[in-house]
Amino acid sequence: MAHLTHVSHSQFLAHWMGCMGWMLTAVALGLIQWRVWKVSDSEVIRSGVAWVGIWRTCFYSHTQVTPSFLILHCESISLTEAFTPPEIAAAQVLMLLSVFMGLCGNAAGVYALRNVIFGVTWRIRLLFLTTGALCLSAAGMSFIPLVWNLSSVVTNQTIAFPPDFQMPQAPECQQVGGGIVVGMVGTVLMAVSGIIFCSYRLPVRSQKFFVLI
Repeated sequence: MAHLTHVSHSQFLAHWMGCMGWMLTAVALGLIQWRVWKVSDSEVIRSGVAWVGIWRTCFYSHTQVTPSFLILHCESISLTEAFTPPEIAAAQVLMLLSVFMGLCGNAAGVYALRNVIFGVTWRIRLLFLTTGALCLSAAGMSFIPLVWNLSSVVTNQTIAFPPDFQMPQAPECQQVGGGIVVGMVGTVLMAVSGIIFCSYRLPVRSQKFFVLI
């Protein structure tokens, strides 16, 4: 029992990284700061900054209250709307799948490490491979929309928002928001976690003991 635990330190670290990566991916999923649009000050967007996430776009405005107060005005971005760009539609689907796959990977990792702690070598290699494959799949699913949206920011792509969104047709410039940064960090952690899990090798001593059984 002690021998298996001693040689599995990397997998315990990988599980911690996988959990952190999964949580950061879930946080990035809900953040509105994927794209930071710099716009000219107007009667609507007084701060000159608007945020575009994968679920909604928001900005501070005082047009709906007294001039001395600001409110965060948001409009939802639906997957089925004609104006929704493909990179945002892909992010809505793939980021959700990534969070689900990451959850499954972490659950498999808990079960595999539980077997390690109790010295159960039966199919432990397969369990770690499954955990690693799930973590790598989650990382791949989040990587695609993150890079796609990052490319859209770098090339200053516009979004044809409907008039009721009160958003400008195009920003003066745009920057990468915290949502993409947090998502990238989470993706890297899950990818490294998956690689470590997949690299697990059962100790020779335990393999011989298992054969004798």
